[in-house]
Amino acid sequence: MAKRQAVQALDRIMQDITGVTLPFGGKIMVMGDFLLRVGDGDEEIMEESFIRIPDDMAIAYTDKNKSKHDLIDAIFPFLQINGADSNYIISRAILSTKNENIDEINDQLIDRFCGDEKVYYSFDEAEDDRNNFYPMEFLNSLTVSDLPLHYLRLKIGCPIILLRNIDPSNGLCNGTILICRGFQQNVIDAEIAIGQHAGKRVFLQRIPLCPSEDNMFPFKLKGKQFPVWLSFSMTINKAQG
Repeated sequence: MAKRQAVQALDRIMQDITGVTLPFGGKIMVMGDFLLRVGDGDEEIMEESFIRIPDDMAIAYTDKNKSKHDLIDAIFPFLQINGADSNYIISRAILSTKNENIDEINDQLIDRFCGDEKVYYSFDEAEDDRNNFYPMEFLNSLTVSDLPLHYLRLKIGCPIILLRNIDPSNGLCNGTILICRGFQQNVIDAEIAIGQHAGKRVFLQRIPLCPSEDNMFPFKLKGKQFPVWLSFSMTINKAQG
């Protein structure tokens, strides 16, 4: 992981050096410790075109459910014992490419997580639907990548990620990681976990939310929900925030 500003600075420097206005001056950039070891020839080669992934970087696949549980145990060992440790919670996450996968993993992890539970439901509607073509049950079942879930399960001490810029000057930005500290009927008491505002307590409220893509549905979806998602697991692009 690297700060966005550092990558942008490297991009500008490479363009200045090469005189080419393509990203990174048109040069191929390789980032990451494992890839660097591959490039240096330090990793074991199985065949001429294949590199053997080290055992400590892979979970053996047997079947979907067992391998998923093994992955969870490897990333979140002794969760019930360590769940109250904020440093433990924010120092690890499972990355995936699809929301359906992270929803499934987050559900399994919140089941394992100790603490008092609170469930918040969204209020969804199709704007200008005067004839009620779209029943509430259908609207509640829709899953949109940049909107919180209709059924939001939280527990004291669990990690959440903010989905909107609410108050950037005070650390409440899209992608901010927080720890749940308390619940009320219409308010979540949370603590900013990372960055210069780490340790600051904030109160989150339900806010009106719409999909970023207006043409996603043949109607305009509007919901009211807390703008957060569980962050035991998150999509790769959200982890770049």
